[in-house]
Amino acid sequence: MKIYCIGIGPGGEEQMTLRAVRALEACDCVAGYGLYLDLIDSLIEGKERIQTGMTREVDRCAAALERAKQGKTVAVVSSGDAGVYGMAGLLIELAAGTGVEVEVIPGITAACSGGAVLGSPLTCDFACISLSDLLTPWDKIEQRLRGAAAGDFCIALYNPSSRRRADHLARACDILLESVPPETVCGTVRSIGREGESFSLTTLGALRDTPVDMLTTVFVGNSRTVVIDGRMVTPRGYRGV
Repeated sequence: MKIYCIGIGPGGEEQMTLRAVRALEACDCVAGYGLYLDLIDSLIEGKERIQTGMTREVDRCAAALERAKQGKTVAVVSSGDAGVYGMAGLLIELAAGTGVEVEVIPGITAACSGGAVLGSPLTCDFACISLSDLLTPWDKIEQRLRGAAAGDFCIALYNPSSRRRADHLARACDILLESVPPETVCGTVRSIGREGESFSLTTLGALRDTPVDMLTTVFVGNSRTVVIDGRMVTPRGYRGV
């Protein structure tokens, strides 16, 4: 018995790997958050869908495992990469001891795809930090922000704002500004790979008051990040060798 855990990229069909497409083609049943299933609608036409909302991840994975035990070929899909803020870890936990094998199929996470939209902000070492405190306490998020700032990492910020936590990006910026210069190059990308995709360049000082939402990924440069012909670039140092 096997179940696939698939990363579909932020944009769905346009950003999926060939391996992911082939796995979906082989499936009888596909489980996922409704928006993510809509992004791959043409690839799963005629297949059984297990659809749940946010905060129902355990129910979704448990239902998918039950279908796998019944002999069906099943996939659980995540936006971006299944192992980066996705379902892979949870699915492996729930499948332990059941006899169901979990095959994790990677996808393109928002840090990589959003970085490509901006230019090349993550050419050197970087950190990914989610600003959602739904599953991670805010004091731990603060600790990680300060650690990334102290290490001069470029930072990709996931889940920067929502209606319930509209001030989280501003709070994160205040923490970074304790040690990072306000003129540091930053960028935002919204609806990566989807209709209406947009991006902008700014500075850390201005980022604090920039409108963002859950569809936005935020990029904070390091001390070497610059703007070249309208693109956000963090030089690796090749030209200095």
